[in-house]
Amino acid sequence: MFDAFIIGGGAAGLSCALVLGSAEKLEMAQNKKIGIITHQKSSDLQNALFNNVLGLSPGTVGETILKQGTQQLANLYPHIIQIDKEKVNQIIKVDHTFQVKTNKNLYEAKIVVIAVGYTNLISIKGLEKYIEPHPRAAIEKERIWLKNMDHVIEEGLYVAGTLAGWRSQFAIASGSGAQVATDILTLWNGGKHTKVHDKI
Repeated sequence: MFDAFIIGGGAAGLSCALVLGSAEKLEMAQNKKIGIITHQKSSDLQNALFNNVLGLSPGTVGETILKQGTQQLANLYPHIIQIDKEKVNQIIKVDHTFQVKTNKNLYEAKIVVIAVGYTNLISIKGLEKYIEPHPRAAIEKERIWLKNMDHVIEEGLYVAGTLAGWRSQFAIASGSGAQVATDILTLWNGGKHTKVHDKI
């Protein structure tokens, strides 16, 4: 049973995992089992070029960020379980938990974060009733979002990044993932607002 399970290894998913991972020193986050499906075959970052992102050297490409991001997560926070080469097929709510079925395995989680792209080709069963046209994308692009309120689809089920209704900008998607992570930490901390800062 995972305490938090992230689906998607792009900007939002990796940012969410990094923030959750960095909270390991906080009492309420200790001994939490956290996993992330890092399947990135269809990530929008694959073909991205970044010249306008604070902190990234001009000319940085998305493929590099994807590789470095999973390595950063593994190096800094090895307790976060990375699951590669698996694609999520279905999410089923069972009482107050969720079953996540992939093409290879079945996982159980108390909290699920969906951080995949906002294409209308999404094929995860169990999410159909939340799908609506994206509120911040051109209609002709046929983008979608999962209807939510402050990233919460329903209790225990979160969405981050472009699929949460945000615009397709790297910094926005990353921030969305970090926001979801701090919301989860706040939940684990009994509702007391929580964030994680590293200091020199």
